Amino acid sequence: MANLLKLRLGVSERALQPTLHDCLEAMLGQADLLMTDVLQGLTAACDPSSPRRVAAFQKGNVRSAVLALGADTKAVCQSFREELTRIVYEGGGKEQVHTELLRFEDLQLFEDAELDQSIEVARAQQEVSLAVDDVLPLLDSLMSTLLGWRTIQPGLNPLRPDVYVRALQACLSQKMPDTAVRESLITPAAGLLGANLRKLYRELADWLRSGGIEPAVPIGGKLNQGSGASGTVVADSVAKTLLTLDRLRKLLSGDFDAPRSNDFLHTVPASMAMLQDMKQVDALVRRLEERPKADTAPPAETQPVAVDDAALPRLGHQLGQEVVRLMFDNLGHDSRLMTAYKQQLKKMEPAVFTLAQHDSRFFSDRTHPARQFLDRVTQRSLAFSNESDEGWSRFLGTLEDAARWLDSKVVDADVFGELLDQLQAQWTEHDQVQRARREEAARALLHAEQRNLLAQKLAADFAHALEGLEVAQFVGDFLKGSWSQVVAEAQLSCADGSDDPYGYRAVVDDLIWSVQKSTARRGRGRRLAQMIPGLLAKLREGLERIDYPPELTARFFENLVTLHHDALQEGRDAAAKAAADAIESAPPHAPGAAAEESEMWLASREAQESGYLDGDSFMHEDFLDPEPAYEPEAPAAEAPATGELRTGTWVELMVGGAWLRVQLTWASPHATLFMFTSLAGTAHSMSRRTLDRLRTQRLIKVVADRNVVDEALDQVAKAALKNSLDNKG
Repeated sequence: MANLLKLRLGVSERALQPTLHDCLEAMLGQADLLMTDVLQGLTAACDPSSPRRVAAFQKGNVRSAVLALGADTKAVCQSFREELTRIVYEGGGKEQVHTELLRFEDLQLFEDAELDQSIEVARAQQEVSLAVDDVLPLLDSLMSTLLGWRTIQPGLNPLRPDVYVRALQACLSQKMPDTAVRESLITPAAGLLGANLRKLYRELADWLRSGGIEPAVPIGGKLNQGSGASGTVVADSVAKTLLTLDRLRKLLSGDFDAPRSNDFLHTVPASMAMLQDMKQVDALVRRLEERPKADTAPPAETQPVAVDDAALPRLGHQLGQEVVRLMFDNLGHDSRLMTAYKQQLKKMEPAVFTLAQHDSRFFSDRTHPARQFLDRVTQRSLAFSNESDEGWSRFLGTLEDAARWLDSKVVDADVFGELLDQLQAQWTEHDQVQRARREEAARALLHAEQRNLLAQKLAADFAHALEGLEVAQFVGDFLKGSWSQVVAEAQLSCADGSDDPYGYRAVVDDLIWSVQKSTARRGRGRRLAQMIPGLLAKLREGLERIDYPPELTARFFENLVTLHHDALQEGRDAAAKAAADAIESAPPHAPGAAAEESEMWLASREAQESGYLDGDSFMHEDFLDPEPAYEPEAPAAEAPATGELRTGTWVELMVGGAWLRVQLTWASPHATLFMFTSLAGTAHSMSRRTLDRLRTQRLIKVVADRNVVDEALDQVAKAALKNSLDNKG
């Protein structure tokens, strides 16, 4: 193992600061030694005379498989190195499957082989995480700095433990097709890998710090040296529950003597219970049941308890209650929800308990009225971040009425459906004015996007027409910027499809000719005198059509008139010539310059209707937080390309020096414009470029991009898997 710890990098000898590439290459260079040490450890466990002998490894098929791996060490190491290299440079991608990423949406798409892999990786991930827990936080902070982040982003570390686990699992899958044998070996192999990886992590962190790399700062707290790769810590109450996959297996196999198999479907954790094909769940729990048992006896609290037949149905009901309780516990600890709202949820909890005991569809069917009720009220509650927010008292009052109404009823699905209909009717009455306002703003934004996309094409045409001509810079910028918007607006507003319905495109050639230095002199003055009045009138008419700002209009015409006056004087007026020369040689004024292709231009009416926010309005020093409490989240692997936000996402947006809770309610088809609205109906729209700038300046932060109730149920599934792995260890 001594050789494994000797990182030799030329960059360290040159006393240069290490780069991200240096780190990756250094760690990948140790892949063969890592796997060799793992194989040696497994081989020693198979040797009957070795002090590291493991009884479970003496079985014929397991021992034969390990010896075969040892005999083919070179090929196994190559496979591990190649797979590790691929995953490291791809960042792991969607192949990251472990307890922290367990979701119903993922499981629903899994094939049987993928389910096997997820269980294997979860068990191995647990072993490696325990081994590196004390050294990983520091490495995460240093790697985050190399990646360009100010705050620690563990999920972006290309050398994170789950990358090594994934490579190990892929390598063993290639060399060991027997699933049962592989499941017997992957946990001890991961333990050996974790022990050596811990030493590598420590040395890499020391090397980076000695090279001058400063660790990134944690988000809202000091660096925790003992929180490692375990992700979100599950509450102690969760770890002590009945909810394990082993009990789930017994429940589904009829060990609780349920009258009907579907009666206890509601006890399945959300991410598994919602699988429509129960055969998949049966196959999953059957594979879990067939896993090799540990040689040591399980802890006393996990020993099988003998119960009589009469007690079995009660145990099933207790397990169902536990799933519901954990879901409400997760909602109760969610910092995004208002305290008063959590109190009303607590009052509704008994009704959900009662329903879940008699209606198995609560967890298996997302369209169940009770599920829909919890989803809708919880998502709507995210609109409020403070009790002083407009509409909060009215919303809280409806919840209080709902809690009292549920308490007075014999609860079933129809009761929740009736309650949801009543609430929805109240909300619809309140929201209809805001909805109409949002729809009008969306229409204005959609038109603006269409005009801007067309203007970009026209600007390219105008730029081509200017090539090789001596034209003042401000005129070229005007044509490629403002006037392309004028022509585009005219084309979009024309019903007959005419290419130039108002003659605005034809004005381009006249304007270019009127300001060219190299234009022939003979007869030019006479033609200019005839052209200029109509040209100026046409330009003013077009700019008025798009509500071009008056101050920019005045500046443009002042410069244009100066050039025309000099041209009409034909050099006879020295003062006019000097003024024209000064304008032609001056750099373009920023407000009059052509807009960047990534920026959006809106007319004043469109901007007013949609609450359009110009990116420059956010850049004042008063709005910047020198020590932000958060940093924009790292892009998720599954996030869409359109601004990495989904319609329906709740965010907090800094507007006017204050944080506002708003929801992304509309995104344009080409993802160039986004509109956020508050529950009060106030719209805030922006371009894609502005949205990116807000993220960079930390003036927007995501509150929830998924359904909060779904997240709470996913946590129940993670707890079930975690408890099963702990008990099966």
